[in-house]
Parts: sequence; structure tokens; C-alpha cells
Amino acid sequence: MEDTVFEKSKSFAVRIIRLYKHLTETKKEFVMSKQVLRSGTSIGANIAEAQNAISKGDFLAKMYIAFKECNETIYWLELLTETEYLTQKEYDSVNADAVELKKILSSITKTARENIASKG
Repeated sequence: MEDTVFEKSKSFAVRIIRLYKHLTETKKEFVMSKQVLRSGTSIGANIAEAQNAISKGDFLAKMYIAFKECNETIYWLELLTETEYLTQKEYDSVNADAVELKKILSSITKTARENIASKG
């Protein structure tokens, strides 16, 4: 499952980078766009770190950070939409990917917590 979430997070990061370019070059928005770029690309970076975790606890910590970064990205997407930097159609498309990632990461972290708890 981790490979799937890694690939999905990488594709999502590419979308976020393109969104950042659109927001800065076309909309001239530089503050929220930088935040969504940071959090949106951090998801995959943390998943990549989790794949080489030194322990189950380390794996869980990295995956949970990815989950939190995903949640933050959704927040910035909502703000960009409510301030009319993103259209509803643009928001719906990228947010659907973010929500899918969040659900996968929620499942991974829940399972990892349960596995750690059952063995400790």
C-alpha cells in the first residue's frame, strides 16, 4: 500500500507545483500559494522518509506527519477558493485528490498504531 500512496503523493505534488506556478504567474498570489506548495509537496517527502524508517514508531511518525500536511493542504485549498484565487472547478479537482490521499494516510496510520499497540 505504501508504494501506491507514494505514487499518488508524487502525482499530487506535481499538481501542486503546477498550481503554484499558475497562482504566482497568472493570479499574482504569493503568500497562500507558497503555503500550499510547502504542505502539498511535504506529503510525499514524508512518505518517502517513512519508507526507510528505522522502526515501526518512526514509520508511524512520518506517515502521521504526511497525514497532517495533507490536512493543512486542504485548508490552504479552501482558503484559496474562498478568496477566489481558485475556481470551484479547480478546487473540486485538486481537493478530490487531497481527500483521497488523506483517507489512505488515515488508514495507514490507524493500522500502524494498531500494529504497534498489539505488539507492545
